[in-house]
Amino acid sequence: MNWLAGAWAVFRKDLRIELRTRYALNSLLLFVLGALLLVLFAVGPRPLSARVQSALLWIVMLFAASIGLGRSFVAEQERGTVLLLQLHTRPSMVFAGKWLFNLVLVGLLTIVAAGPFLFLLDISIRAPGLLASVLALGAVGLASATTLLAALVARAARQGPLLPVLLLPLLVPLLVSGTSATRKAIAGLPWVQAQDELLTLVGFAGATLSASIVLFDFVWTD
Repeated sequence: MNWLAGAWAVFRKDLRIELRTRYALNSLLLFVLGALLLVLFAVGPRPLSARVQSALLWIVMLFAASIGLGRSFVAEQERGTVLLLQLHTRPSMVFAGKWLFNLVLVGLLTIVAAGPFLFLLDISIRAPGLLASVLALGAVGLASATTLLAALVARAARQGPLLPVLLLPLLVPLLVSGTSATRKAIAGLPWVQAQDELLTLVGFAGATLSASIVLFDFVWTD
């Protein structure tokens, strides 16, 4: 099977199943909306600093991702289709298809979380281009780390709480840099002042994607 065709087939299969069941979409939407309402209720009319605003946004995105993005590999185990994929596709095809599916979900999560969050808290973004770049790099890093860890978690006997536990320490550089760069985007600082954070996000996304590609072969065929 052609590599691109195999990866696209895995992505299309997961997308078709998700559109039919809406498991991840419902989990993401419910968590994001619940978290936003809780933040809005707790904060009230009091103004928040840019540091707190950016931290709250990334916290919502992180935990929403840990809840909704690990389902695809668990579903393969539950349906008994792991062996079928192993026989008909190469590990790199499976990773590419799953990664692309998770990236689409993270992109949707980012839109659903960031849009209402900024609107409900009346946050004015003075550097929207910087914020868009930060969120895009964060989405790539989240999707890359989640795809590999979800494959590991799916093989464990108790999958539920493991993904958030494993994700949190791994994503510390992403969270710290993303929060700092988001704060600077809210404050309207020039791009040059967020250069270190952007380089960290690029390096993190590249490192996690590269490591996931290399390690996924051992995880998937073990």
